[in-house]
Amino acid sequence: MNFLYKLFRQDPNSREGVIMATSWLGILVNLLCAGVKIIIGLAVSSIAVVSEGLNNAADVSSSVLTIIGTKLAGKHPTKKHPFGYGRIEYFTSMIIAGMIMITGYETAKESVMSIFEPGEMSITPLVIVIVAVSALIKFLLGSYMIKQGNRINASSLVGVGKDCKMDCIVSVVTILATLVYLVFHLSIDAYAGVITSLFILKAGYEILKETMDSLLGTAGDKDLADDLYKIIRSNPIVLNAADMILHNYGPDAYSGSVNIEVDHKLTVDEIYANIHAMQLQIMHEHHITMVFGLYAVNGDSEVLKEMRRHIASFVKSHDHVISYHALYIDSTNNDIYCDLVVDYDLQDWDALREEFTAYMKAAYPEQRLELVIETEFV
Repeated sequence: MNFLYKLFRQDPNSREGVIMATSWLGILVNLLCAGVKIIIGLAVSSIAVVSEGLNNAADVSSSVLTIIGTKLAGKHPTKKHPFGYGRIEYFTSMIIAGMIMITGYETAKESVMSIFEPGEMSITPLVIVIVAVSALIKFLLGSYMIKQGNRINASSLVGVGKDCKMDCIVSVVTILATLVYLVFHLSIDAYAGVITSLFILKAGYEILKETMDSLLGTAGDKDLADDLYKIIRSNPIVLNAADMILHNYGPDAYSGSVNIEVDHKLTVDEIYANIHAMQLQIMHEHHITMVFGLYAVNGDSEVLKEMRRHIASFVKSHDHVISYHALYIDSTNNDIYCDLVVDYDLQDWDALREEFTAYMKAAYPEQRLELVIETEFV
């Protein structure tokens, strides 16, 4: 791999460099396999071997698509697209998923036709050996691509890797069907093809679903969110942090927002200095632009301390209520501000609102509750 990094002038420590070098590895391996198989197939007049070679040549397109998608995704932001072009990688993955599903459909169609119109199997030891070697190479290449894709969060690489493994499965099934024919003189090639096509279609569907989920929007990366919360909560002015939202603009491109609780006695200068320090640290360590919102907390109030215990008791007694935050008493307007965080299994938010409002009214009849009910985004 070091040779490929140097040959194509890619940085092995960058995400783009890993994708480009790994994709070029896929192109070179498939072209080499294609050339060898086509030459041998023509030399021995074996249509099966030539077909295997043409299949390898066609597989080059997946890696080419990955390279093109990565290059486009790496374009600098513009006025029209200020968050960059990172999501192009998702469209690349969708195209690769589509190609896999088309392969599955064609395999299923040909196999079903062969069931009703069976033909004679043309088998030679050379074909078996070539298919077996091809399966091994495809398995190793696919495993490496999936490993690299998962390591750097590159769905297009994972997709190409799964495509390679599907080719490996097809080859293994072909070999097994051939051995059954040689030993028992029973042709199960067509039926095996139908089963194989189902695996191929399933793999394509899973890649497509994963990509569509990313485009529609999923919860932010939990491990990343935990790291960010650790940085934020370790700051001396932060009493608590919540409501983090991570906006994904590509597999490795995020911007985010979070609300922090700070003592209401702090000055604007003190708050700004600490927020700015956190923003710089998060940008340096995670390359994320983080926007901060503020909750003022009068934490030295005995009334507030008792109110915290009162609300904590409510949270503990309700399975679907995860936590609370942003508790603040506005003594001027006699208001209580509070946010409840609930899980996604809670169906009746109105009922919870009525119950909590009554619960707080019974303990604090002279004050008005301003309640926000929300879910976690990461």
